[in-house]
Amino acid sequence: MSGSPGHNWKQKPEDEEDPLDQMISRTGCAASHYAVQECMAEHQDWRKCQAQVQTFKACMKEHHQRRAEELQKRQQLAQARN
Repeated sequence: MSGSPGHNWKQKPEDEEDPLDQMISRTGCAASHYAVQECMAEHQDWRKCQAQVQTFKACMKEHHQRRAEELQKRQQLAQARN
């Protein structure tokens, strides 16, 4: 099995953005996500970061609602064309 490639444990370049960060940025909720991260880094206790968590949660909920409405409109348009 010495020919199998195994895992690639090399570090990503510093300028390469994390896929999770990219995904959150597309939601429009990056600022509130970073606020949660900063609070957690400072306090090391999620219970002390509930205001930030709730803000991020509300932002993501709003994003998901907008996304669902957008998908529903696309489906209706597609059905109207057929």
